[in-house]
Amino acid sequence: MNSSNQKFRENLKKKQLLKWKKKKKEEVMNPLKEQKKAQKEIKKKFKTEYKTEKIKIKEKTSDVTRKKRMKNEMLILWAVLVALIIRIGWIQFGMGAELQSMAYVQQTLDRSINPRRGTIYDATGKTILAVSSTVETITVNPVNISKENKEKVATALSNIFELDYETVLKKVSKKSSIETIVKKVEKEKADELRIWMQENNISTGINIDEDTKRYYPYNNLASQVIGFSGSDNQGLDGIEAVYDDELKGEQGKIQKLTDATGGDIQGTGENYVPAIDGNDLVLTIDATIQGIAEKYLKEACIDNVCTDGGNICVMNPKNGDILAIASYPDFNLNDPYTTPTEELKKVWEGLSETERNRQMMALWRNKAVTDTYEPGSTFKLVTTSAALQEGITTPDKKGEFTCTGGIEVAGVRIKCWRYYRPHGAESLREALMNSCNPVFIGLGEKLGVHTYYQYLEKFGLLSKTGIDLPGEASSIFLKEDKVGPVELATIAFGQRFEITPIQLATVVSTIANGGTKITPRVVKQIINSQTGEITDIPVKTGERVIDEKHADEILSMMESVVAEGTGKNAQVQGYRVGGKTGTSEDGVNTNKYVTSFVGVAPISDPEVVVLVTLYNPTGEGGHQGGGVGAPVGGQVLSEVLPYLELQKDNVKEEDIKKQVEIPNVEGMTIIEATKILKNVNLDLQIENEKEDIDKTKVVVKEQLPKQGIRVYEGTKIICKIQ
Repeated sequence: MNSSNQKFRENLKKKQLLKWKKKKKEEVMNPLKEQKKAQKEIKKKFKTEYKTEKIKIKEKTSDVTRKKRMKNEMLILWAVLVALIIRIGWIQFGMGAELQSMAYVQQTLDRSINPRRGTIYDATGKTILAVSSTVETITVNPVNISKENKEKVATALSNIFELDYETVLKKVSKKSSIETIVKKVEKEKADELRIWMQENNISTGINIDEDTKRYYPYNNLASQVIGFSGSDNQGLDGIEAVYDDELKGEQGKIQKLTDATGGDIQGTGENYVPAIDGNDLVLTIDATIQGIAEKYLKEACIDNVCTDGGNICVMNPKNGDILAIASYPDFNLNDPYTTPTEELKKVWEGLSETERNRQMMALWRNKAVTDTYEPGSTFKLVTTSAALQEGITTPDKKGEFTCTGGIEVAGVRIKCWRYYRPHGAESLREALMNSCNPVFIGLGEKLGVHTYYQYLEKFGLLSKTGIDLPGEASSIFLKEDKVGPVELATIAFGQRFEITPIQLATVVSTIANGGTKITPRVVKQIINSQTGEITDIPVKTGERVIDEKHADEILSMMESVVAEGTGKNAQVQGYRVGGKTGTSEDGVNTNKYVTSFVGVAPISDPEVVVLVTLYNPTGEGGHQGGGVGAPVGGQVLSEVLPYLELQKDNVKEEDIKKQVEIPNVEGMTIIEATKILKNVNLDLQIENEKEDIDKTKVVVKEQLPKQGIRVYEGTKIICKIQ
């Protein structure tokens, strides 16, 4: 019992103790809970207040932003409005005229009126070399041609103008505002169309407008100089191309109001804006002298079978006027795309179209300006000029030079052309008369490379002449620092470099006028088509190259060349003529030659320089300048000098060489041939003559020139022996 009570009391104590501890614990924990609860309430309240403030701030910010945005938008709106106002003002006032013009263009149909291309006259100002005649251009406005009339109109147009019907019908049926049917129609043909339109009561849809067509009255005359123009009135070659801006004028137009479809607006009529014609040109080319040059050039090329043609330049040395530039073969300016001769047609038959076109364009080239060649012995005049000016030599010192048949240069022996029978002792005059290579090689050596090149520069040979023709070529010389003794030697007698014929003609003109460089020209005046005002093209002179004294000495020596030397065949009765012959190879190892002669007359007061250049003569007359080139120069001068009304020199009749006909000596012995030739005052020269030949037995195999050719007395007839 006692034990049970005790256990009960113990359990009760434990329960009370636990209860007390729990109470104590709760007393301790309750403040913490209250604190946490309070903290939670504070946090909750803070969050609520924060959200509220955030919303208020956001609302305030949004309000500011909105106001700011609205402000910006208003500013942008005002800026746009201002820009629009400015733009409208600019369109109204600044671009009004332009927009009005654009609108007008859209509402109008323009038809071009070609101006009359300027007339080209020869040096006299009277002879017309190129002129534009009035023709018509036929166009249609398809939208103004009714459907039921289209076939009818196409038939009429194709019949009158000989055109393909289907092509014309296609143009008439288009929905375009304007189509060109045919250009450059002669007035007679256009009148046929006018009558047809009247008979068929057609007044709209077909236009007949004034146009121009280029016409060359003399066909082939000076073709490579004048050049030609295309169907669009544009100059394509020659003077027509170089002076195109002066010649072409300004286009006019016919304006007509149209509707949106391009159709005519009834009752509006047409606005006519006239074309402004091109200016006229007066050339330095004299039609008569040009004709003389072309006549003798053609004869020479045919007679001497010059496979590559030729050219002749005639120049006034006092002012640089080109009186004539003849080229052969030439072409018809009125039909430049057609093969000019039957012979060429045969030659070109087997060629491709590309090659035929290339050959045709080659015919258009003025070879005297565009092509280079080796001048040969004519260039000895340059070496002579430099040597005299530098005081290295004088014209008439007896025995100053000796020709032994050749000369040694840097271990290379260069032969004289007459190496088989050397010229022996010579003066400079005699060396030029004989065209003796070693003498001029020696002069070149004394001058030296640098000095020689200075004279090339002074004469204008290292640059273009500046002639007013298209496609002028540049000379071809080695650079000065590349020229050695051998190269200088060959240059000194005119080989292994290339120049143009117009360059050589200009050099000789410089000598002929007393030593002052001159620029060649082809146009001397421009005439304003509106006012008639004449503008003279100034003569261009350069520096003095050689003294007048030395120029006169060279002219005197050139006269000796024609009187007694290689140029005898260029003599003209009653006139003192000077000149120099030349023969050179056309390339290396080609077996082709260029034969030339340059002449000056009258020597007392030079008015004319003539240069004859023949490319690859293969006829019986050979290829020597004296036998082939000189006669042509003489023929030209014999007609040009009297035409220019130049007084004959006071030359005694007995001193004038007469022309004789060459007899046939082929098949004769040397003795027989010599006798026959002596009877007509001609000399015999044996080609490649040997020392020991029996002239009573050796027979002439071939002679040059051939029987029947007329030459001057004293001419050497070259005979080939068996």
